[in-house]
Amino acid sequence: MTTVDLASMPSEVARRHHDDAPVHRPRVARRASRDTRDTMRPRIRLAMIVFSLAFLTIIGRLVSLGMMEPVPGNYGVNPNDAIATGRPDIIDRNGEVLAADIKTASVYGEPRNIIDPDEAAELLVTVLPDLKIDALRKRLSGNAGFAWIKREITPKQRQAIHSLGIPGIGFLTENRRFYTAGPTAAHILGLVNVDNQGIAGVEKYVDDQWLADLHAAGFARGEELDPVQLSIDISVQHILHDELAQAMERYSAIAASGIILDAHTGEVMAMASIPDFDPNNPVDANKPDRLNRITAGVYELGSIFKSFTFAMALDSGAVTMNDRIDATNALRVGRFTINDFHGKHRVLTVPEVFIYSSNIGSARMAMKVGQEGQQAYLRKFGFFDIPKTDLPEVAAPMMPKKWSDLTMMTIAFGHGLAVTPLQVAIADAALVNGGKLIPPTFLKRSRAEADKLAVRMVSEETSRHMRDLFALNVEKGSGRKAAVPGYNVGGKTGTAEKAVAGGYSANKRLNSFLAAFPMDDPQYVVLVVLDEPKQAKDGGGATAGWNAAPTVEAVIRRTAALLGVKPRTIQDGVVLVSN
Repeated sequence: MTTVDLASMPSEVARRHHDDAPVHRPRVARRASRDTRDTMRPRIRLAMIVFSLAFLTIIGRLVSLGMMEPVPGNYGVNPNDAIATGRPDIIDRNGEVLAADIKTASVYGEPRNIIDPDEAAELLVTVLPDLKIDALRKRLSGNAGFAWIKREITPKQRQAIHSLGIPGIGFLTENRRFYTAGPTAAHILGLVNVDNQGIAGVEKYVDDQWLADLHAAGFARGEELDPVQLSIDISVQHILHDELAQAMERYSAIAASGIILDAHTGEVMAMASIPDFDPNNPVDANKPDRLNRITAGVYELGSIFKSFTFAMALDSGAVTMNDRIDATNALRVGRFTINDFHGKHRVLTVPEVFIYSSNIGSARMAMKVGQEGQQAYLRKFGFFDIPKTDLPEVAAPMMPKKWSDLTMMTIAFGHGLAVTPLQVAIADAALVNGGKLIPPTFLKRSRAEADKLAVRMVSEETSRHMRDLFALNVEKGSGRKAAVPGYNVGGKTGTAEKAVAGGYSANKRLNSFLAAFPMDDPQYVVLVVLDEPKQAKDGGGATAGWNAAPTVEAVIRRTAALLGVKPRTIQDGVVLVSN
């Protein structure tokens, strides 16, 4: 073994050997380094866990977004949220479709993706000239993700816009409501807005009852919904609408309205009010003269109101069919005088008071009942309340401010209390169907369902007397022009002077005829109201017997068979029904 003497080596070599020798550090320093490493390990693990969770969250979100439908635009605006929701079909009592959804295109823009809003607006107006270019240019500018350009465009317009090739312009398929009968049943069906939401008529009723809540909950947007079945018969509806339009023209009236009501179920079989509107293009729907005069208009209907005075007087026992009423002289109440239009100036029997439509006789009958009794009966008939029905457009009656003796007398013959024609038709049904008041409905209803809702108004005996009076009036009284051979029509005329500032106009009348048929077994009530009719060109008068009554005759003659009423003949006092 060789021994190296470091002392004898050169200094540089000795220094190198010295540097290569192991370095011996203190034990305390090594222990501190180990403690630091032990402390850092949990922190590193925690950081790794946090980053892993964040990474997994991002991956999960990316997968979720990848499964969603692509959204136009860059701001997360989904145009599908603006698409008009679906609605159920509306059908008549026989299943005929009256209203249904059809598919139509709408055009929208994504302003953020439109390169030149000015050019885009100018091009779009060449296809859609009804759009205002300044407003359109403003709508297409900016960074919005979605903006409607026009709803419900035609296929031709869609193709033309598509051919323009404008970046940022797209199309959506929407639901649009279509009404198969046009204006024929407009006041019953109502209409929808551009978002396919009901805003009038049965359409609004359906929304208010259940459809709006269903849509709000996210349901029934694309699914098929069960149809809503109405009580009306569209064939009968067409006839009523047609006859009212003819009467309006023939008698130069400013309006005409009518209703056909099932006397035993309260179902509205047909209802029309002219002028009307086309729900497929409802530009005129909000004009004041387009209101539904049957449910949303209130009127003093004149002598047809005498029917309820007679029913009240007979049912209360204040008057009997064998009584005689003095109509010799006019009635004077203070500075007011009550007279008859065609007075007989003598004592009249109760049936004569009815067929001659005596104001004096009706006022005297009301006096026998008294103010409290009159108010009680009218309230029971529903004339003090808003009628409850399926249509939202229903008006409240206009009550007299003070119920004096004069008020009692004038209301007895139809002046001083303004009600809707619907209320009159409902109450008249109670007079002829055996005495039961049944709430009206525009939805199909069975007789069993109606019986559960019926409330007795008058006795069956009183109802029988009223049927006799109605039939007698068409046979011998002012309603002769309403007679339809084989259908035993009964009814009452009403010629009411219209209220104007300071009193009543002698030249402006509201004429009406209230009818039921067949009077041996009444099935239907018909009411026609003509506003300011004039004398027909072929002659006659301007009162209800000359215009409202023959209009009812035409309606019954054309609809009776469709309504299932068979013709009848009377032999030796016995009614024979044809097979």
